[in-house]
Amino acid sequence: MAEIHLYHPKHGVKIATMELEAQYDETNGWIRFDPEDMTEDEPPNVEPEPLIADEEPANLLGEPRRRGRPRLAKSE
Repeated sequence: MAEIHLYHPKHGVKIATMELEAQYDETNGWIRFDPEDMTEDEPPNVEPEPLIADEEPANLLGEPRRRGRPRLAKSE
């Protein structure tokens, strides 16, 4: 069984065991590489994809809901 080495800029390196699996992964951004052409601890020469293009604030909470009936104004 041949090992097919794949690299993804966001997810790293993986090994596919079947040609069909490698073809499917390539449609999702994985790139084949030959590990014997690389030096130790060197990722394949691939342009990394940007992390987040628009910096939107996350986990914004609105005003908390009040529980119970609204308070009546005291008459003077």
